[in-house]
Amino acid sequence: NGQIVIRGGNVMKGYWKNPSATAETIKDGWLYTGDLGYMDQDDYLVVNGRVKSLLIASDGEKYSPEAIEETLIEVSPFIDQCMLHNNQHAFTVALIVPNIQAINRACIQHHFKPGSDEAFAFALKLIAKDIAQSNKQGKHANMFPDRWLPSRFYILPEAFTEQNNLMNSTMKMVRGKVTEKYASVLELLHSPAGKGSQTETNILNLRRWFDEM
Repeated sequence: NGQIVIRGGNVMKGYWKNPSATAETIKDGWLYTGDLGYMDQDDYLVVNGRVKSLLIASDGEKYSPEAIEETLIEVSPFIDQCMLHNNQHAFTVALIVPNIQAINRACIQHHFKPGSDEAFAFALKLIAKDIAQSNKQGKHANMFPDRWLPSRFYILPEAFTEQNNLMNSTMKMVRGKVTEKYASVLELLHSPAGKGSQTETNILNLRRWFDEM
């Protein structure tokens, strides 16, 4: 599954007085790091995710969300933060923290009235377009299939921060807490009622960001 394993004199013998953890981590002399990665064209090891973060499609296919999330943030000026989700569903969905300043600038450039429903609907189309084209851009271009890209997304009303416990002290998203907090949203996104990005809730949440700008 792409997990990085290590073998050599530098590998520990095991966990102190914890044989079960040792057996789970070290198998046939190989230490299973829990990290996902690959060797690039220059023979450098690239770490691009964690095994525990793997998403699962309805057919059982497992894939890492981190590189896709990183790509979306890299290629779209309208996405500040995001979290992908799939737990045995037919498609991936995304929770998105928008960059409202970039969205506002784009709307003005295209002659939409700032703060209008028309401007926010246009912004949602821009985000959807960036998501659809993201696999062809950035440092992870063409490294994952389009079917792993989110088919639906939800605009969050707040960012991931230490204050709301959705980000840890190392500034990494706490995936489990985000999933728990927005469980009902994720369930909706995976249902027939969650189809499309042009929803009243997405427009409402963009308006909240605009009003706080």
